Amino acid sequence: MKTVLGVFLLWSVALGAAAADTPFQFADATLAARYQHLATELRCLVCQNQSLADSHADLAQDLRNEVYRLLNTGRSDQEIVDFLVARYGKFVLYRPPVSPLTGLLWFGPALLLGLAGWVWWRIGRRAEAQAPSEAEVAAMLALTQRDSTPP
Repeated sequence: MKTVLGVFLLWSVALGAAAADTPFQFADATLAARYQHLATELRCLVCQNQSLADSHADLAQDLRNEVYRLLNTGRSDQEIVDFLVARYGKFVLYRPPVSPLTGLLWFGPALLLGLAGWVWWRIGRRAEAQAPSEAEVAAMLALTQRDSTPP
């Protein structure tokens, strides 16, 4: 009985996973290419680091269904993107546009790298090697000299 229940549970989970990523039928190849392009340019709102094309989340499938529906109603790619941005905000865009709000996302890594290089250069300039004075040499010799006679 436990085996039958286990097989049933595995079957139902597998069936649910297979149904989550439903393939779509397109009228022509250009519509399929547009769909694929939109699915890679839009972000999964659940995963946050995956595009709609890469995500297996239920919400991602819902968004893919919405994109498919909008494509079949004759909307342009920009109209579909504008509709989803109006509904979910700019976060739905996988590559957000450069704006004052997203400027740090786009230019922050380069600024941090430049700052780190400047700090490294400044520290390197400050730590230039200087020859020790005669007094310092004498003090080092006095500290490092050992009596070679056994105790």
